[in-house]
Amino acid sequence: HAPAALSGALLGCLCLALLFLGGHWPETVCETVENDCRDPPDYWTIHGLWPDKSEGCNGSWHFNLEEIKDLLPEMKALWPDVIHSFPNRSHFWKHEWEKHGTSAAVVDALNSQKYFSRSRELYRELDSNSVLLKLRLKPSVNYYQVADFKDALVRVYGVIPKIQCLPRSQDGEVQTIGQTELCLTEQVWLADGAAKSRGLRVCEDGPVFYPPPKKKQALIHRDTT
Repeated sequence: HAPAALSGALLGCLCLALLFLGGHWPETVCETVENDCRDPPDYWTIHGLWPDKSEGCNGSWHFNLEEIKDLLPEMKALWPDVIHSFPNRSHFWKHEWEKHGTSAAVVDALNSQKYFSRSRELYRELDSNSVLLKLRLKPSVNYYQVADFKDALVRVYGVIPKIQCLPRSQDGEVQTIGQTELCLTEQVWLADGAAKSRGLRVCEDGPVFYPPPKKKQALIHRDTT
């Protein structure tokens, strides 16, 4: 079971029946696109808040940046778009609202401001960055096992996470962790193919790379040569 500190997240998720919070590892996201990601965050960020099913989406609820202007300072830090260059950084939020937010709103009467605000609250309450660090899972040039991440998240949150990886390339050694998905309403495993992310798929059992930022990788390489 999740510790007492997470009770707010559990209670909050109970009213968001079957909504999944997706978290990105920015360094891996940058590897999935042919784009110059400059200084991606060195912490897990929000990908989106998704309903289990997409039926009932209201296509008439268009994204309006003005409605969330009070949230922008935090969203730029917690929910950044590392793929699109400035000034198109709101494109990612627009996509998430139109594809998932309008469905989530049907589930729990979330307008765009409430959708983004609730996502931000869940991110802070779950605090996956601190959880992984406390369990000694931090970016490293050494490999982990996928089970290390799965077991750690189950131990803390009490639910089975969906963990997605960037598959290894033809000349690559191992897959690279890129995303986690959690739902705290009940123990749920999403089948491969649901809410697929750009270039990512459900991780295979076995070794996995949790990449440090490239600047840190360069320093480690320099210190070991």
